[in-house]
Amino acid sequence: MKEISYERIYKSQEYLSPLGEIHHRALFGGYTLSVGDAVFAMVSEGELYLRACEQSATYCVKHASSFLTLVKRGRPVLLNYFRVDEGLWQDRERLLQLSSLSLESARRERNKRHQRHRLKDLPNLTFQIEVLLYEAGITDETALRALGAEACWLKIRTKNRHLGIKVLFALEGAIEGLHEAALPAHRRRELTEWFNALPASKERHSGR
Repeated sequence: MKEISYERIYKSQEYLSPLGEIHHRALFGGYTLSVGDAVFAMVSEGELYLRACEQSATYCVKHASSFLTLVKRGRPVLLNYFRVDEGLWQDRERLLQLSSLSLESARRERNKRHQRHRLKDLPNLTFQIEVLLYEAGITDETALRALGAEACWLKIRTKNRHLGIKVLFALEGAIEGLHEAALPAHRRRELTEWFNALPASKERHSGR
């Protein structure tokens, strides 16, 4: 089976060479095919599978394409890769077109991943605060900004009753892209007044 897969890899590299230099790598009993660091196809048990994307959805539906299933930790996992059947192998122009769409989709996804910033990368936010935010359902900067410092603080306060005003300042600074010490005086005053107006609690602390 390994020899059959390698034959398919070499054939894929030949047919899809206009996409660029195609590399292969072993993964979960199969092989990934990539151009640069964008994985756009897989070879498993001698069959080529292309990464499915929105642009190739019509083709997949029309041809009732079968999708790749791999076994991970003893369990079958269905992957978003559709099989290249014999008819598609015979239509090299169509095969190259669909492969190009798969590669473009893989590159877009890779670029999105690179553009994503973790919350802890924002000013003032530590790994611990990031964990609390995740637990409260706040997983990205967009959600943080949409809710605002006060609402975010209230949400994570339910996860840790020992949070104090410094975390509130830290959240506001993260939203504004500032170190908490550089927050404008009027905004610090607003946050302080809001914080002091909360119901008194023995668990309130001024630290993190």
